[in-house]
Amino acid sequence: MGSSNLELIFDSVGHFGRYQIFLYFICAFQNISCGIHYLASVFLSVSPQHTCRPPGNVSQVLFQDLSTWQLEDIWTQVSVGREDHILVQLQDGEVWELTSCQRFRRDDQSSLDYEYSGRKSSFPCLDGYIYDRSKWLSTVVTQWDLVCNREWLGRLIQPTFMFGVLLGAVIFGYLSDRAGRRLVLWASSTGVFLFGIAVAFTFDYYSFIVARFLLAISGSGYLVVVFVYVTEFAGMKSRTWASIHLHSFFAFGTMVVALTGYFVRTWWIYQIVLSSVTLPFILCCWMLPETPFWLISGGKYEEAQKVIDTMAKWNRTRSCKLSELLSLDHDGSAGNKPSQVEKHTLSELFYDWSIGARTLILWLIWFTGCLGFYTFSLNSVHLGGSEYLNLFLMGVVEIPAYVFVCLGMDRVGRRNILIFSLLSSAVTNGVIMVIPKEYHFWLVVATMAGKFFIGAAFGLIYLYTAELYPTIVRSLAVGSGSTVGRVGSIVAPLCIYLSSIWIFMPQLLVGTLALVSGVLTFLLPETLRRPLTTTWEETEKESSSGKLLSTTSNTVLENVAVENSEDSSLNK
Repeated sequence: MGSSNLELIFDSVGHFGRYQIFLYFICAFQNISCGIHYLASVFLSVSPQHTCRPPGNVSQVLFQDLSTWQLEDIWTQVSVGREDHILVQLQDGEVWELTSCQRFRRDDQSSLDYEYSGRKSSFPCLDGYIYDRSKWLSTVVTQWDLVCNREWLGRLIQPTFMFGVLLGAVIFGYLSDRAGRRLVLWASSTGVFLFGIAVAFTFDYYSFIVARFLLAISGSGYLVVVFVYVTEFAGMKSRTWASIHLHSFFAFGTMVVALTGYFVRTWWIYQIVLSSVTLPFILCCWMLPETPFWLISGGKYEEAQKVIDTMAKWNRTRSCKLSELLSLDHDGSAGNKPSQVEKHTLSELFYDWSIGARTLILWLIWFTGCLGFYTFSLNSVHLGGSEYLNLFLMGVVEIPAYVFVCLGMDRVGRRNILIFSLLSSAVTNGVIMVIPKEYHFWLVVATMAGKFFIGAAFGLIYLYTAELYPTIVRSLAVGSGSTVGRVGSIVAPLCIYLSSIWIFMPQLLVGTLALVSGVLTFLLPETLRRPLTTTWEETEKESSSGKLLSTTSNTVLENVAVENSEDSSLNK
């Protein structure tokens, strides 16, 4: 059934009436849960100040000129640097110097001077660690001692989650075309709830990683399918805004993480609270119907007619008869099977030198968008001031970014908005690098600006990619781009750890990539108010005549989502 005839359904029953609004907000609410779990590790894996636990009961504690009787009290009175040591005297008279990853026993036990130049013996932290619990009562780091020689295990928590996101997009994208959108929405959201709760009750680090990995697969699967689901229920007049603003609900998830982290300081309770956000969707998801487009593509015309009739009833409009619309495509026979869609390979995105260069530039933009998106969010807790407020603001600033994209792309063009966003993000990263660290207010403001611009670029790149390719490979182009983008989200937490080499290394990396991507985007054509091409021949003709390859945004979203949801996933 042709896309133009499918659009006649919405002309009859309404492009975005009460029924679509009802379904939209049910589905969008679950996006909040996905946004939560994607950034929950910001506080799950907090690594507080710590020191080696001494091998006995402590009778006196000394740090520089401060003396106390309990080692745990030291964190509330002073800030102990990573290279500093704490001097303790045990009840048996032994004197120990405790550092974050080692402990030393002084041979001269009569000296309680903080500075000591005599002989001392080094010992590993076999008795565990004592942590600063003034902010967090427990995190996964303190639960399983993911510090010192086990610190690398803690640094793998977010990358392994993002690898699950990549895998989930492939698995559920495939299943949604074969089992239906509704079933996959049910299964993935149930998985988000069950695995989210399971994370809180894991018994060791490895079971925690496995549970989080399965949670990532489920959450990613939901995000893949919900975009297609919403797109297939929204008419052309509302499709662009509806699809792009699904991102806004993801941003609300970031805000929920910040608020929950502020009020709940025990990691497994924090995880349970965050996972409970999925519960309302679980209770309501049985009301979700299958999309008429998927039912029609599978020849289930009677079921599709029932959904269309329900839509018309809710919207108080006139329904339409599928048999009449189908006859336009099937020579009067409504029972013909839909034609098979020809499969295309990745090599077709390198059809010639010009198209190959276009593909590589777009892949770089996808990578930069995802890398910058998560780098700004994950790094916000290191800016100084309140880490909870910082993360909350990173979520808040996304919403006007998506409004900016929706308003700007149809006025000044997709390419111009993308160039402006990428170059502005590069400049903002440069500004962050020259702001002194003690001016944390201005660091937060500059980081919010950077998140705004990179968020705008990320929100636009899906549509822009779809408009730059002919119909025969459009889904493949978007799918490959989103896959490259997920690689960027895997690299992002590793990028944050580069700040141990140089504090501004993440900003330097993201800023450089944004600058290069922004400059290279000048080589791409504008796509505003231009018709789609369907074949490479038409694309070549457009290029040779100097015309621009593009389309209206709603038409592209319809073609990509309906043709192949497996590849055209909108995923964070």
